[in-house]
Amino acid sequence: MAHDPSAPSPITTGLKGLCPRCGKGHVFKGFLTVQPKCEVCGLDLAFTDTGDGPAFFVMSFVGIVVVALALWAEFTYEPPIWLHLVMWTVLSIALSLLMVRPLKGVLMNLQYHHKAEEGRFEK
Repeated sequence: MAHDPSAPSPITTGLKGLCPRCGKGHVFKGFLTVQPKCEVCGLDLAFTDTGDGPAFFVMSFVGIVVVALALWAEFTYEPPIWLHLVMWTVLSIALSLLMVRPLKGVLMNLQYHHKAEEGRFEK
């Protein structure tokens, strides 16, 4: 498969929520709702199905970060349990909301870049 040097980077365009083909149009019409097609180049975005991929990566990253920080805070400062609950709940929600949209954009752009399709059995 030949690499097209004029194609935009799937990581850069995905993080910005831009079209995987032209790199200019927006792929989201809401927070996580995907537009039917790119408003600039007309690419049909119906092929994108990231499923639970973004949620899995967000949960994994946020879980590791929050647990590590909670353990560090507990052994260093020994805060009361109510403070743990407040701090780590807020941090978990904030990090999850900040990360889910860019990760969904990256996964959508990588699907386009690698021409991902639904799996099929050969007969």
